[in-house]
Amino acid sequence: MTTTAPRPAPAGATTTSEKLLEVEAIQKYFPGRRSGIAGQKGNPIRAVDGVSFSLAAGETLGLVGESGCGKSTTGRAVSKLIEPTGGTIRFEGRDLTKLSPRQMRPMRRQMQMIFQDPYSSLNPRHTIGTIVGSPFRIQGEKPKAGVKRTVQDLMARVGLNPEHYNRYPHEFSGGQRQRIGIARALALQPKLIVCDEPVSALDVSVQAQVVNLLEDLQQEFGLAYVFIAHDLSVVRHISDRVAVMYLGKIMEITDRDALYERPMHPYTHALLSAVPIPDPAIESRRERILLTGDLPSPSDPPSGCVFHTRCPKFKNELSDSERDHCRTVEPVLEDKRPGQSVYCHFPQVRSDLIDGAPAAAGAAGESPIRTTRPRVA
Repeated sequence: MTTTAPRPAPAGATTTSEKLLEVEAIQKYFPGRRSGIAGQKGNPIRAVDGVSFSLAAGETLGLVGESGCGKSTTGRAVSKLIEPTGGTIRFEGRDLTKLSPRQMRPMRRQMQMIFQDPYSSLNPRHTIGTIVGSPFRIQGEKPKAGVKRTVQDLMARVGLNPEHYNRYPHEFSGGQRQRIGIARALALQPKLIVCDEPVSALDVSVQAQVVNLLEDLQQEFGLAYVFIAHDLSVVRHISDRVAVMYLGKIMEITDRDALYERPMHPYTHALLSAVPIPDPAIESRRERILLTGDLPSPSDPPSGCVFHTRCPKFKNELSDSERDHCRTVEPVLEDKRPGQSVYCHFPQVRSDLIDGAPAAAGAAGESPIRTTRPRVA
């Protein structure tokens, strides 16, 4: 799954004039559980804690990390399906955090979401025509060609039979249901789509079809994606930049090629070392970095660097004074190389973790996902 397409912008960052979405220090805390006889309220659960990134029109930002790291919560907070606790979200220069639900409704035309589960995200009591056409009714919009014709055109565009307009979700496969969700997201011609693990529940061959479809739609409509996933092979293919999350924070964010070829954060090293390589000779001599210990509770994160309790570098390579620094002083997400920001006191470039990994989705040269594509300028 080699990705040699040219980048739309150098090494990760967008210029101010290009920014479609700007997220600054966004937080989402959930109330802690009550405990004890008196029912005292526990510490808040810090699902997202100070996440910042920007996104240009036509660009794809991948969000990766372990389950529970805050990826999906970040996506829902950015689209304001849940209200953020703090921080700022600017869409085309407008601060969304200050908008009421009524004021947000017109903005929904420009921001849509594709959900992870193609089974629970569609109402089983509604036909496909009703589901895909619901954005027009909610926004009070009447397409020139009529709702039915426009919905059928959308169905055809995402690879569904327009004649199935009156069928129900249970009559479709998982891949077809996800195409229905994509058609619904496209209905109002948005500029930004948050894709919350849109292929994780699908068969591998169907995943490739859906990823290729998303790329085609991006090229055709100039869409920007926030692509949330845990499959690093898919993320490497579809993303322009990648942000690695852990315990509600971004550990590293940079251009996709820099992340996969020159990762700097110990957590990124561990994730990339787990990507399987379909070459026994390379796989047998490659280092596998194992993270020991349990994931800390987001209601009681470690002091200093939140990753230090599981960090292999902290345990095996640092001096006592350096360990004390990691325990007591929280790092700042800052540029360690041009366009490569890292949340770590002692980052280290590793280029030995993913040799041969471009073919990780299948046998070398046989990936069902297209290997090259033009990028939106």
